[in-house]
Amino acid sequence: MGKIVWSPKKEHVLSSQMWDFMLTVNEKHNTQLIDYDELYSWTIANPHLFWENIWEYCNILHSCPYTQVVDDVKKMPGAKWFPSSRLNFAENLLRFRDDHPAVIFRGEDKIERTLTYKELYRSVAKTTEALISCGITSGDRVVGFIPNIPEAVIAMLATASIGAVWSSSSPDFGIKGVLDRFSQIEPKVLFAADGYFYNGKRFDSLRKLKGIVKQLPSLERVVIIPYTMECPDIASIPNAVLYDDFISGKKVDTIEFNQLPFDHPLYIMYSSGTTGLPKSIVHSAGGTLIQHLKELRLHTDLTRMDTIFYFTTTGWMMLNWLVSSLAVGATVVLYDGSPLYPNSDSMWKMAEELGITIFGTSAKFIAASENAGIIPHKQFNLSKLKVILSTGSPLVEENFDYIYRNVKNDVQLSSISGGTDIISCFALGNPILPVYRGELQCRGLGMAVDSFDENGNSLINQKGELVCTKAFPSMPVYFWNDPNGQKYYDAYFDVYLGIWSHGDYITINDHGGVKIFGRSDATLNPGGVRIGTAEIYRIVEGFSEIADSLVVGQNWEGDERIILFILLSKGESFSEKLAESISDAIRKNCSPRHVPAKILKTIDIPYTISGKKVEIAVRKIICGEDVTNRDALSNPKSLDFYKDLIELQS
Repeated sequence: MGKIVWSPKKEHVLSSQMWDFMLTVNEKHNTQLIDYDELYSWTIANPHLFWENIWEYCNILHSCPYTQVVDDVKKMPGAKWFPSSRLNFAENLLRFRDDHPAVIFRGEDKIERTLTYKELYRSVAKTTEALISCGITSGDRVVGFIPNIPEAVIAMLATASIGAVWSSSSPDFGIKGVLDRFSQIEPKVLFAADGYFYNGKRFDSLRKLKGIVKQLPSLERVVIIPYTMECPDIASIPNAVLYDDFISGKKVDTIEFNQLPFDHPLYIMYSSGTTGLPKSIVHSAGGTLIQHLKELRLHTDLTRMDTIFYFTTTGWMMLNWLVSSLAVGATVVLYDGSPLYPNSDSMWKMAEELGITIFGTSAKFIAASENAGIIPHKQFNLSKLKVILSTGSPLVEENFDYIYRNVKNDVQLSSISGGTDIISCFALGNPILPVYRGELQCRGLGMAVDSFDENGNSLINQKGELVCTKAFPSMPVYFWNDPNGQKYYDAYFDVYLGIWSHGDYITINDHGGVKIFGRSDATLNPGGVRIGTAEIYRIVEGFSEIADSLVVGQNWEGDERIILFILLSKGESFSEKLAESISDAIRKNCSPRHVPAKILKTIDIPYTISGKKVEIAVRKIICGEDVTNRDALSNPKSLDFYKDLIELQS
C-alpha cells in the first residue's frame, strides 16, 4: 500500500456533494451506506437506481420524462438510456442567466475577456439565430478550426441548442490532419479564427484554412473570428464571413432549445489517428451531460462558487469536460497559448490572479514546473486552490512529491483517467477519500471497472487490462460511417465478448485505488513478462539530466528487447556513466527485466496534439513499418530521427 499524502478534513467530507449524495441514497432507498466503498458497490449492483438518482440530484432539465433508466445494462454495445426523455444539452449549460462570471479568457498575448452568464446566453442566442438563418437543422454538422477562445464555446452551445452536431480541431493541426477528420463528417458550417498565439509567436490560420475549405465541398459558410488581427483579409476564402457580420442584425435574446432524445448526437470526437485514419466517435447529448455532471459535482465537488481551469485545446476532450462546468454555474477559465510563456510560472501566476480553485493540468506540465525550479507556494498566493487535476499520461510518484512539497501541502491532487472514447473518466478524484502517492483515488460511481487477465479473470493487486463490465450512459452511440457497427465493436469488444476493453494496463488495489502503467498496445513484453512503460518513465524522468524519454519494444531474435530513448536537459551530455546510472536505478527500483537493452540519445520525442507520447508509431518505425498519418502529431518531423538507426541493428 502506498503512502497517504493528503486526507480530507472531517468538515470537508461532511460538506461535500459526494457525502450529501450518499445520505440522499440512504434516505431514499433505506440503505445504511457509510463510506465510498459501500456507495460505489451499491452503484454497481443497482445501476438503474443509481443513474436515476444522478438524474434527480443533478437536476437534469428536460421537457419529457423517461419511461425507464436503461433497457439492458449488460448490452454492450447498444444499451438504451433514458428512452422517451427529451432534453437539450445547451439548455442545461445555459440554465443560469445572471451577472455571475461564466467564462474568463486569458491569452498569452495579454488579451483578457470575461463573459457573464447573461452575456454568454445572449451571444449564444445570436449565433443560434445566425446558424438557423444559414439553414442549419438538427443532425447537421458544424465544426471549429479554432483556438480555445470564448467563440469556440459560444459556437458549440449554439450548435447544440439546435440539435446539430459539433466537432472541433485545434488550429495547430495540419491541413491533412483536419481533413482526415472533417471530410468524414461533411460539415455545413465551419468556425475559425484568423490565427493563434503560441510561445510568443503569432501563427496565421487563414492560409491553412484556404486549403481546408477547398477540399470540403459540403461547406456552405465559413465564419471567421478576428483574433490575432483587427481586420483579417478573408477575400480568398470561399463563402467566408466575419463573425460580427454573421451575427449582425440578430436582435434575439432568447433561445428556443430543440428538445431531443437522450441519445441524440452532440459531439463527434476523434481517436488520435497515429496508426490510421482517425475514428469518428459520436457522443450523445444526454450521456455526456449526466456523466459530466456526476464527475464535476460528486468527484470534483464543483460548486457555483468555484473557478475551474483546465489547460487544453479544442482538439482534446478535456475542453468538452471543462465546458460542462457551466451547468453547475461555476466560472470557467479558458486559456490560449503555451503554458510556459512568457515564463515557466505563468499558469501558477494565473491561478493566483484569477483565484482558481480547481486547476487542471498534466503530468508533463508538473514535471516541467519541477525541472524549471518553480516553487509556487513561495511565489504565489494559492490559498483558494483546493483541487489539482491531472490527466493525459500517468502521474508518477515523484509528481505527487513535487506538488505537496512545492505547490501546496493541503490540496487534493487527483489524477484522472478515461478518454476520448467515453468523453469522461473511468477513474478519478474523490473529496471524501485520501490521496495515496502515485494512485488515482477511485473508480467512478456507476462505472463497473475491473482489471482482467488474458482469460477474463478479475485481478486485485495484479496488473491487467482495464475493462468495464456494465454499460454506462457516455458510451459512444456509434462511429460515423460505420453502418453495421463493426468498427465500433472491433475497437472495444473483440477482446472480451460483451465487455468494454479500454486498452490501458492497470492495477486495482485492496482499498480501491488505481494505478495505470500505460497503454496496453505499448506494453513491453521481454521474455513474456508484461511491463508498463510508465514504470520505466517514473525512474528515468527523476534524473535531472533528462528532460524527457520514450521507451518502446523492439522485436529481436525471437523475443522483445526494451529500447530507451532519452532527451537530455539543456547543457547536459550523454555518457556511458549516465546510461549505467539509469540502468542501475531501473534495476533497483523495478527489476532486472525492466532494464533497457539499449539506451540511446534522441533529439525529439513525438507527441500527439493532445499531449500524449507516441510510443506505437516509434515502435513501428524501428520495426521497419511505415507511419502514414503523421498529421496527428504535434511534431511529426520528430519521427524521422527513429528511422534506420544503426544502433538498433545489432
